[in-house]
Amino acid sequence: MKTVNAEIVAVGTELLLGQIANTNAQWISEQLALHGINVYYHGVVGDNLTRAKDIFDAAQNRSDVIIVTGGLGPTDDDLTREAFQLLSGIEIIEHNPSMKKIEAYFKRNNTVMTPNNRKQARVFHGASIIENNVGMAPGMIVEYQSKTWVFLPGVPREMKSMMNEGVLPYLSQLHGQTDVIKSYVLRFIGIGESKLEHELKELIDSQQNPTIAPLAQADGVVIRLTAKASSEERAIDLLEQTKSAILAKVGPYFIGMNDENIEHRIVSLLRDGQHKIASAESLTGGKFIEKMIAVPGASVVCNGAIVCYDESVKRDVLQVSSSTLDNFGTVSEACALEMSQNVAKLLGTSVGISFTGIAGPDSVEGKAVGTVYISIYIEGVDHFANKYEFIGDREAIRQRAVLKGYELLFHNLKT
Repeated sequence: MKTVNAEIVAVGTELLLGQIANTNAQWISEQLALHGINVYYHGVVGDNLTRAKDIFDAAQNRSDVIIVTGGLGPTDDDLTREAFQLLSGIEIIEHNPSMKKIEAYFKRNNTVMTPNNRKQARVFHGASIIENNVGMAPGMIVEYQSKTWVFLPGVPREMKSMMNEGVLPYLSQLHGQTDVIKSYVLRFIGIGESKLEHELKELIDSQQNPTIAPLAQADGVVIRLTAKASSEERAIDLLEQTKSAILAKVGPYFIGMNDENIEHRIVSLLRDGQHKIASAESLTGGKFIEKMIAVPGASVVCNGAIVCYDESVKRDVLQVSSSTLDNFGTVSEACALEMSQNVAKLLGTSVGISFTGIAGPDSVEGKAVGTVYISIYIEGVDHFANKYEFIGDREAIRQRAVLKGYELLFHNLKT
């Protein structure tokens, strides 16, 4: 199979201004990698005809496949078609089926269609049209001077639908992709990217098929395994063999695969252990319980939370003793221990977790910003509190505290 090099170009001044993130390029790159297509360039250009044409010229000269997102809308600054026409000279025509779909949309919603909406139905003569099943502007695939150009709307849900239904099958057929490519995402917590790579150095250095790609994320570290084989069964077999070799070295940190994040795993561990949990949250302000109740089925294991930001709530609602607050303060091991045990008893659970600390901007009780105590109470099993010194801004400290709480639960519930 011929090596295919791709380029992704996003059109939109809002991307350059930082008003939105270019998540489209990340997602498209992942999908192309799974289809054996290399992505060598990402580009972003504003809504400017000359600059868009310039970046298209460069892409034409260096890439086999160019995927362009954005600039297909109805307004005057949607210039993607015009920029490519300057490069290629290909005529732009109105696509009748798309025009009828747009007209039907406005009629169905009892809205008057402004004339500029006709622009969304304009396509390149001879292009393969990709129907937009979740929006209005169609996508296009154009073969020009032995290069494949793909034009897609910038709206992520529209782009993803067209990539899956039209673009990826087209590219696989065009470039003779016959092998099956499958990936696993292995998720780990409590181990940094550098330590994970150190532990797996021998496997990473000798990798061939599957490939092993570690990647740090906000909620832990992931490893993407990608295997290529003549059949799905063979690809899965290769992935399972490599997964087993990885877990033999770093298995204690493994939380799950693919979409199974730490919250899902904790809900499963609580359910398997016939536990219910409640949280007492000071600096985290309910962030811990918010992540948990986002998991489908969490109501089976989660009774609720007490957000005890003010000292009076710790004393009067959570029933932390006055002697503890007076002698040790709200940011202390003693306070965290009472918080975790009391919230479990008050809300009728066998597991309690508490968070108390200082997210900033100022120190409290003579303790530095970033000082955090996390306590876990497991009825009849364990009761402890750990102190941490987190760095970062206010939001980063709160997020790190929540993640550390999930990590502590993971290691204590699975034993």
